[in-house]
Amino acid sequence: MPPIKPIKRRELVYYLKKVGFDGPFSGGKHQFMEKNDLVLTLPNPHESDISKSLLLKILKQAGIDKEVWTAL
Repeated sequence: MPPIKPIKRRELVYYLKKVGFDGPFSGGKHQFMEKNDLVLTLPNPHESDISKSLLLKILKQAGIDKEVWTAL
């Protein structure tokens, strides 16, 4: 059950796969993941974690409710 807090990119990819996303795939400047017709751009890997605010933006774009995320 991942809480809504800063998260490592590797963990984000893991949990997105658990909710049905495929990837990550290379494309342009950023990698992306797909689920049906939805294409979700991933932040580039860097030294620090993905912030809580960026995580919330990613979840909104992915159509993942906070309750669903914390229930994983």
